[in-house]
Amino acid sequence: MVVKQRKFVIIDGNALIHRAFHALPPLTTKDGKLVNAVYGFTTIFLRVLKELKPEYVAVTFDKKAPTFRHEEYKEYKATRIKQPDELYEQIPIIKDLVEAFRVPIFEKDGFEADDLIGTISHQKELQDLKTIIVTGDLDALQLVDDNTEIYTMKRGIADTIVYDEKAVKEKYDGLGPEQMIDLKALKGDASDNIPGVKGIGEKGAVGLLKTFGTLDKIFQSLNKKDKLSQKISERNKKLLIEYKKDALLSKRLATIVNDVPIKFDLEKCQLGDYDRQKVVAILQSLEFKSLLNKLPENSTQGRIDLFQAPTKDKKNKPGEEQHDYQLIDDPNKFSHFIAKLKKESAFAIDTETNSLDPILAELIGISFAWEKGKAFFVVAKEGFLKELKPILEDKKIAKYGHNIKYDLEVLRKKKINLQGITFDTMIASYLLNPGSRQHNLDSVVFSELGHEMIPIEELIGEKGKKQISMDQVPIDKVSYYSCEDADYTNRLVKPLTEQLEAKVNLGLLEKIEVPLIPVLAEMETNGVKIDPEFLNNKSRNFAKEISSIEKKIYQLAGKEFNISSPLQLKEILFEKLKISTDDIKKIKTGFSTAAGELEKMRGKHPIIDLISQYREYTKLKSTYLDALPKLINPRTGRVHTNFNQTIAATGRLSSSDPNLQNIPIRTAVGREIRKAFVAEKGYDLLSIDYSQIELRIVASLANDQKMISIFKAGEDIHKSTAAEINEVSLDKVTKEMRYAAKEVNFGVLYGMGVYGLAWRTQIDRGKAKEFIDKYFSAFKGVKEYVDQTKALAQSMGYVETLFGRRRYLPEINSGVVQIRNAAERMAVNMPIQGTAADLMKLAMISVQKELAQLKGNETGKIAKMILQVHDELVFEVQSDQVKLLARKIKEIMETVYQLKVPIEAEAKAGKNWGELTPIKF
Repeated sequence: MVVKQRKFVIIDGNALIHRAFHALPPLTTKDGKLVNAVYGFTTIFLRVLKELKPEYVAVTFDKKAPTFRHEEYKEYKATRIKQPDELYEQIPIIKDLVEAFRVPIFEKDGFEADDLIGTISHQKELQDLKTIIVTGDLDALQLVDDNTEIYTMKRGIADTIVYDEKAVKEKYDGLGPEQMIDLKALKGDASDNIPGVKGIGEKGAVGLLKTFGTLDKIFQSLNKKDKLSQKISERNKKLLIEYKKDALLSKRLATIVNDVPIKFDLEKCQLGDYDRQKVVAILQSLEFKSLLNKLPENSTQGRIDLFQAPTKDKKNKPGEEQHDYQLIDDPNKFSHFIAKLKKESAFAIDTETNSLDPILAELIGISFAWEKGKAFFVVAKEGFLKELKPILEDKKIAKYGHNIKYDLEVLRKKKINLQGITFDTMIASYLLNPGSRQHNLDSVVFSELGHEMIPIEELIGEKGKKQISMDQVPIDKVSYYSCEDADYTNRLVKPLTEQLEAKVNLGLLEKIEVPLIPVLAEMETNGVKIDPEFLNNKSRNFAKEISSIEKKIYQLAGKEFNISSPLQLKEILFEKLKISTDDIKKIKTGFSTAAGELEKMRGKHPIIDLISQYREYTKLKSTYLDALPKLINPRTGRVHTNFNQTIAATGRLSSSDPNLQNIPIRTAVGREIRKAFVAEKGYDLLSIDYSQIELRIVASLANDQKMISIFKAGEDIHKSTAAEINEVSLDKVTKEMRYAAKEVNFGVLYGMGVYGLAWRTQIDRGKAKEFIDKYFSAFKGVKEYVDQTKALAQSMGYVETLFGRRRYLPEINSGVVQIRNAAERMAVNMPIQGTAADLMKLAMISVQKELAQLKGNETGKIAKMILQVHDELVFEVQSDQVKLLARKIKEIMETVYQLKVPIEAEAKAGKNWGELTPIKF
């Protein structure tokens, strides 16, 4: 019988922390604490334990004190840029987590984490174990041997690679782990400021070591005249002689110490039961709900079995709070339940169905909760629903829910018009922390109440072929699950309300977001008609066009290749065709071929335009032409998108399944897609689009008198801006002048600088700077707005719209320049884009009230709102009512709120979305 070798994992704490901090985007808690390094470290830590299944674990850290290397060489690591405080502030949290897992930490003054790793890996007790060193860099490759491997990241924190002796030799052209120290002694290490031999790079160093084996033998050969010694070039001989002291110093600096005086006890490193309560508390404080399900249960079978697959029994967990969750599935139980329900003036509800798509979903039951720890699940029997209908439709009884829009749509199919909606805990969570995507019920409950909800996977299984639907789950389990959802939704209302009141944006929930819920539900139910035949024909035409473009690209490239492969495309553009890489962004794999970089190459070679066309056609074909027909609902014959209120941090709505916000309209090819969206027979599509709403908001927020006067006079804002900047009369403004002015006008909204304007307008940077300077000189109010908004964000930690919608930007005071600059751009843009979003939502609420009052004929409604895309609303209207309704809706949209400048909207109509003509009044 083969005995499995036990494993010891040694984790390089500092290396992983630095890797995570720089690899992950800024991740903050709702109180503004940056926690991306903690998240990254914890993710790697849990993945390592799950993948490698070690019996022993230890973590090493650097200490702040200088090491023996600093004493020998004062310039050691001197060139390293000081890391921001936000990184170092996360280290104590990580240590707390490690200690909560009862994993020992090793650190010692005068030594680096690598030295402790080297020392631990050389302990006698580890001779019979497989040692795996988990690190973020390759310094530890010198420690690889028969029993020691390195587990590290190639990119980010997810792309990992394991180095054994064979892998080291493959990477370094035959050099083994024992030669890694000499390699660094020769080539140096810029990141640690290890000098090496000046003038000899990695390629030269590898060649020398392949020939001579060691650094000592290289130096010995310098005084010899044999055939082997003559393989060193005269140039390298001079360099080796001149920088011999540096090479020997570098070798000492690069050598990992393996005899640091530490107290090592293998038994204390044995992985075992951990302080789960403390780990959960830390994860809760950091709002890391996504990591909660990756935690193992404490073992009852001994320490080594800790990270085996956990088994959970939610109902019988020791110390778990007792719940009174009742299944209402017979008339007698229902009578008692509804008698209690009728006495309540407010309650939380949650529907359980067999699908996430409310249009397809079949109702299984409804849960109700109004008292902590108590909830009822009523199965969806027709008799029960009939008695519940008047209560659910009573406006005076307050209803709470989490993503209650879904419940509203599901109940509507049962002829129940849910009314009295006063609170949605998902939206409340979003308003408090708009930068987060963790607004699902499990995450919010864990963050706010510290309770672990039953994962849906415990009922229906993990994603995949074996996953079942909720109607296949035993009803008692469905009941408990749904009752918990309603119970904890009800519990969330009070703390979330208090937080919204404290941050003065409860009114935003009550006056905009909650009234919008039934409007969006109505739009989703309405759906939009799609012409599948048009899409199929277009798809065939696109396929022919793609094939034609491919042939032209291959002809220019001189060979066939995978155009969709960045690596192959890079080789063709920069190596074969020798296209200039000036100003092209460089990434880890070479020069980028992203869309923005291709734009910079326009005009340098005819292949660039063809590649852009190829990408546009292939993307439109796969994303819309081929995908949309599959999304047509078989019951309604229409496509029903989902409008999301809790995704975009600015407050804008987004749509998904399908995403209709991203259909391109700037190109003729993109506009073709819109022709597939059509009206039913006897109806037209009516589009009403706000005109330059964001610039009008800029004028109002900035109180820029010049911009205000331009809008009040009804002048072309871009033409007037061009005249101001170029100091010419309006009739002397050229197309080029207007285009550049338009770019600056919109660029201000997104924090565009000199480089961006130069690239967008194809002018040199000097002229672009002059243009921006003149712009801010002409529109002083806008300049003051930009500066004051940044300053306010830095002092308050947030910015807000005219309606009080906030976006928290703790990263605006970051020590990382890129993070700080990005936050400043957000600070300028969010009040503008967010105010436009709030205006649009108010308009939608008011317009829907108007539509609800219209009486339709026997064939259907006179009009229905079907789409909202950026600044545009789209309606399906009876053909003989288009002009009348266009006037009414346009007036509502233009008067829903009063800015310092007139709000204008443009109305267009037609049989399809791509061919609309303006309506003249």
